[in-house]
Amino acid sequence: MSEVSTVQSTAHQGKTTRKDNWWFEPALIAIGFTAFIFYGTYRVFENGLYEYQQFLSPFYSPKLIFDWWKWSPAILILWIPGGFRATCYYYRKAYYRSYFMTPPACAVDIHGADKYCGESKFPFVLQNMHRYFFYLAAIVLAILWWDVVVAFKINEGGFCLSVLGLVMLANCILLSGYTFGCHAYRHLCGGSLDCFSACDSAKRRFKVWELVTKLNEKHQQWAWMSLFSVAFVDFYIRQVASGQWSPVILFG
Repeated sequence: MSEVSTVQSTAHQGKTTRKDNWWFEPALIAIGFTAFIFYGTYRVFENGLYEYQQFLSPFYSPKLIFDWWKWSPAILILWIPGGFRATCYYYRKAYYRSYFMTPPACAVDIHGADKYCGESKFPFVLQNMHRYFFYLAAIVLAILWWDVVVAFKINEGGFCLSVLGLVMLANCILLSGYTFGCHAYRHLCGGSLDCFSACDSAKRRFKVWELVTKLNEKHQQWAWMSLFSVAFVDFYIRQVASGQWSPVILFG
């Protein structure tokens, strides 16, 4: 077995004996995050082309209309899924490494261990709100599932099968895998129990915890796939609303 590379002394911060391209993953993550942030910000302030017939963009769902609100309704909505993802355990690791370099990779020291304070100081202590964002995100997810049901309907109450509706369905499946594979939900299901076999209710909770754990094992994949599926659904609806694309009706 080859010798494990280690970090050099803090006198040579940023240097490492690692020979692989350790910088590639954090750089790729930074590019992905930045692209999504730019696109999402543009769409929020574009404040249009987010609805076509029964199809509604996830950036603007639920559809909120207030006479006193003069700006984009997405501002009233996106702080919930945005806060849920920003405080997510996986995303913390990803953007801490990519943007803050604390550290950018294992066995690579940039700032020095003496500078690292974890999440014990402001503003990082606010990451503890993740469990509360989970409750709110679950409500938003339920609304997005309802949007999928609506997408398969037509005005007369019949059934409509479209490519856009199927894309919205796939997005909700990915969002559900990400949301209910969340570390906070895993703890909610069984993290507070000392014994899973103590009683029938504990055994039932163990089955739920076991399912959530299977989702949690792929949390990184769910996180990225759902992030880009949300953006793609919004983009698809924008293109359809602008007349550039078609929802491609398969039946109905």
